[in-house]
Formats: sequence, structure tokens, C-alpha cells
Amino acid sequence: MMTQVRKPRSLSIRQAAARSGPVRDKFDTALFAALADPTRAALLACMVRCGRPCTVGEVASCCSVDLSVVSRHLRALKEAGVLESARDGRTVAYRVRAAEVCRTLRDLADAIETCCPSVGCEQGESCGC
Repeated sequence: MMTQVRKPRSLSIRQAAARSGPVRDKFDTALFAALADPTRAALLACMVRCGRPCTVGEVASCCSVDLSVVSRHLRALKEAGVLESARDGRTVAYRVRAAEVCRTLRDLADAIETCCPSVGCEQGESCGC
């Protein structure tokens, strides 16, 4: 007699949303909201390529964006934990918190891989997270 292997029951989207787990715990919505804006993403990319702390004026010269707009976007990135700043008199220099951002994204990627191995989810099975 041959026994059948039972597939785990799939969760409804509501059931999945109500569960806490590694993916939910590692998903930094403030980070993704900050990175979702195309202007902020362009400014951040410029700063990453520069590889050193940059003043608001330097960042503004990298992209064709008004200085006040750049300042507002840099503040949003700082509030999301992507940047840190240091003031020297009237000048503020922003630095990308690359190690911290990379760690956050790696932790999320690891949680997704642990929660949802590609074989199970692609076949519509419950992820178990």
C-alpha cells in the first residue's frame, strides 16, 4: 500500500497577515518607504558612489535637484536610518550607513529564504512563517 504525502495547508492572505514571524519582524517599512522615492534613491546612489560623507551642496550638484529638496530627502533618509549626519558649524555632512543597511537587507533576505524555500512557495504551499 502506497502512502500519500500530505501537502501543508495553504494560508489565506488574512491568516498570513495575522502571523508574526521572521519576515514580519525583519521587514523595516521605514527603510523601504525611504528607498521607494526615485529622487531619494538617486541621491543615495550618488552618495554610495562617492564613498565619503557629503554635504547637502555636494549631493545637490550630483543630481539636478534643488538644494532645499535635497535637504528634505536627506533628512528622510536619515530618519529611516540610511544616513547619519555630522555638523561642523553651519555645514552638515551626511554619510551612508552602508554596513547597517546591508545588514538589514541581508537579515530580511535570510528570513525570506528560511521562511519560504523556493520549492514550497512556488507550488502554492504554506510557507510556515
